[in-house]
Amino acid sequence: MFTGIIESIGEVLKIEEEGTNKHFFIRSAISDDLKIDQSVAHNGVCLTVVEVTNQVHVVTAIEETLQVSNLNDLSIGSKINLERCLRVGDRIDGHFVQGHVDATAICKDIKNENGSWRFYFGLQTETNQVLIRKGSITINGVSLTLVDAELDHFSVAIIPYTFENTVFQQLQKNEFVNIEFDMLGKYMQRFAKKY
Repeated sequence: MFTGIIESIGEVLKIEEEGTNKHFFIRSAISDDLKIDQSVAHNGVCLTVVEVTNQVHVVTAIEETLQVSNLNDLSIGSKINLERCLRVGDRIDGHFVQGHVDATAICKDIKNENGSWRFYFGLQTETNQVLIRKGSITINGVSLTLVDAELDHFSVAIIPYTFENTVFQQLQKNEFVNIEFDMLGKYMQRFAKKY
């Protein structure tokens, strides 16, 4: 379980393929503090740390994960948002995030609004998920509030701190991002469909 508050930006140093899996070697400020078997969100994808050495940690993404996320688009030098799992008793500054990607979305436009940024996204497939104005969404692991929300597109506003301390500063138009819809909204939608 995560909160969507990014702790560090990692850099992909190496990618090794093994069958349909990919092993990502990532350098970050938190890598040395990680432990083998620990869950860490990488652009919002919960992955297990399998190795830690000299400010570099290694995680493995299986084929299913690569197919439903933007991890397959990573290359050497790519930057990636990192968050360690929530500790019981910590404040929850974002919202409850599972680290399970529901869909990807494409960045349609970016507008500098003289003090903040507005990012516009289009969903690639019909998701039947609940998107509501002022509701929560996770984009590349970042907990955000929806500004506009329609069935196939939405926008979010990014404050300077979030822009400077996440990979939003590198995000370009036509790039794909990982989306996790609000967990409470998903459960409420499922419950409503039963009745």
